[in-house]
Amino acid sequence: MISTMERIGLTTHQWLYEKSDGRIGASIGGRPMLLLRHVGRKTGEPRTSALLYVRDGDNYAVIASKGGDPKHPGWFHNLTANPDVEIQVGRKRIPVRARVAEGDERARIWARANEVNKGGYDGYQTRTDRKIPVVVLEAR
Repeated sequence: MISTMERIGLTTHQWLYEKSDGRIGASIGGRPMLLLRHVGRKTGEPRTSALLYVRDGDNYAVIASKGGDPKHPGWFHNLTANPDVEIQVGRKRIPVRARVAEGDERARIWARANEVNKGGYDGYQTRTDRKIPVVVLEAR
């Protein structure tokens, strides 16, 4: 789980990314970030989540770590209910379809994301019994 100070920093980062229309916030601490625009599965309300990503060919991939929390992040549940979403990378908006990676694809993307996140995802995985999902975002 992430600390209160980390949560405040991430919230501020997301606010800047959104309010600047991607001119500020495309990376944080040298890590590439995107905005995931999705719809709440229970509320139907629009939601936005700033997430670290890695490229996988033409696709983007994000990790549903929630800092090692025992539960999946809300955005992951929203994607399973409605996989057709939009991402914003810098100032570019891209319609995508989300799916969960499995097997060799998951292992390859996990290793790359863990490298980009300076070993953070392996650390998160040790904090939880759930298998942290790797989500592939494919352009529609």
